[in-house]
Amino acid sequence: MSQTLRLAVAQSHTLPTTTETLAALEQTTRQARSQSVDLILFPEAYLGGYPRTATFGAAVGARRPEGREQFLHYFKDAVDLGDTPEGAGKRWVERELEVPKGGGVRGDGTREELERIARETGVFIVTGLVERCGGTLYCAVLYVCPREGVLGKRRKVMPTGSERLIWGQGQPSSLRAVTTTIKGVKLTLASAICWENYMPLLRQSLYSQNVNLYLAPTADGRDTWLPLMRTIACEGRCVVLSANQCMTKSNLPRWITEHDGEQKAVNGQSTNEVSTPSRLRRKSTITEDGNEIVLPEPKGADDVAVTENSSANGSPPASRLRRKSTYTEDGHEIALPGPKGTSGTLQRSSTKPDPSEYVSRGGSSIISPLGEVIAGPLWDDENGLLTVDVDFEDCLRGRLDLDVGGSYSRNDSFKLTVEGLDISPPP
Repeated sequence: MSQTLRLAVAQSHTLPTTTETLAALEQTTRQARSQSVDLILFPEAYLGGYPRTATFGAAVGARRPEGREQFLHYFKDAVDLGDTPEGAGKRWVERELEVPKGGGVRGDGTREELERIARETGVFIVTGLVERCGGTLYCAVLYVCPREGVLGKRRKVMPTGSERLIWGQGQPSSLRAVTTTIKGVKLTLASAICWENYMPLLRQSLYSQNVNLYLAPTADGRDTWLPLMRTIACEGRCVVLSANQCMTKSNLPRWITEHDGEQKAVNGQSTNEVSTPSRLRRKSTITEDGNEIVLPEPKGADDVAVTENSSANGSPPASRLRRKSTYTEDGHEIALPGPKGTSGTLQRSSTKPDPSEYVSRGGSSIISPLGEVIAGPLWDDENGLLTVDVDFEDCLRGRLDLDVGGSYSRNDSFKLTVEGLDISPPP
């Protein structure tokens, strides 16, 4: 029996309201279904939004009223999944928690809506989201099976930098992998969110569970991210999906651009100003400490463009790089398959996207169990979709010489324990 599945990564960005974003998620999932996709990954904090450039009016020892107003807006954009602050785990998954008097569901219905979308499309959905529980927000990932509904949820255990101001720390117990079978292919999948992937012991806790599908939703669009994903795939002998949002300043929510009293964004500049100096190369990005990282400039990138219909997120048609293409490190263009029923007219572009407009350039990718890039990285596409067929027996072929969750880990000599987490392979 074939052990091949079609996987997808959605480089989608958050829309002005959570309702609109959820509708866009459904449309993207249906588009993926039309391409026979079995499982799709959406970026970190896709539902609820990654509040890029927002300061929340905070300085050491001080918080501004405008920042509290920002947090109020952000809190309302988050989704309520009906969990508890400490994380009810299996009891939440199995719907064993108390429901409201008079019946109904726990939370705001987002869980049930995602289950409906998965059930109607037949696509297994993994999405990043911002979860509100009590008075705290958590960066989370939800696993939604089309047959069984939600199989699990995990919360980011270590928010990075300024994320710690707005997100609570999640439970290590939620790092437990989940299992499912799709078309006869048994999957053991788990996720590490953004810079959790830089935590070696966290990675090992996933490898130890014999994960063959490793999910890495992120907000990191730097060129240092792809080598990390390749390392993880090669290290864990697993398929790696990484999804990031591509977003321009014009798509930032109004509560960020209008309610920040300090009006600061990337590199301390106003959100209404150019956040990337004009002298920088087109393919560059800026780190939080103000250093420039120059990205490879693809050959002919300024010449090839395509005119398409409006995208699922409501963005107007634009002349930009071919929507279904990417570039290798040596500058060659690789055309990726487009959705069925769509067409584009190839033409010369007389305009270029302004590099200063991007606050996140994307970089989503799919990596094989031997560390080979098999799709992406996808840059400067605000509504891109990467799809690829993967033979999961390649994970076993790779174990011939490396199994860091088994014998190669020398677990007779080195021990890893995680508080509240069973790191043995799930049944």
